[in-house]
Amino acid sequence: MKRLLLAIAVAYAPVAIAHGEKPGATSAIDYSKAEEHPFGRAADPRKAKRTVRVEMSDQMRYWPAEVTVKRGQVVRFVPVNKGQVLHEMVLGTMDDLKKHPGMEHDEPHMAHVAPGKRGEMGWQFTKAGEYFYGCLIPGHFEAGMVGKVKVVP
Repeated sequence: MKRLLLAIAVAYAPVAIAHGEKPGATSAIDYSKAEEHPFGRAADPRKAKRTVRVEMSDQMRYWPAEVTVKRGQVVRFVPVNKGQVLHEMVLGTMDDLKKHPGMEHDEPHMAHVAPGKRGEMGWQFTKAGEYFYGCLIPGHFEAGMVGKVKVVP
């Protein structure tokens, strides 16, 4: 039993850490009850048909800076911190991102990624339109750390 619990903790530690949690913390998301946001809802990244790797740098940039996805598609985002300081990837509308600079709480549409590490988020964009991802660590968004998600029908 101890080995099983240890295996589970090790398997989920990278995801927990990416979302700013302590190793060993449990963060079970019931995707069937995921809150609907104007830009979509959390989805199980294991069920994604597409994976998008997004690199973050200390030059306050994302690569790629723009991603196009199909409405309804479940996407597994893998933010990778190539820098020496903490960065994050927060999905939302431009108004949401501008309203909440320095946001510190954890949500399924956020990944806090330590230097040299990577995170994971599953997301389903339920409406066509333009949405964004940004780093809301003070000064990063203002320095241009923002990317765009174009959701097409």
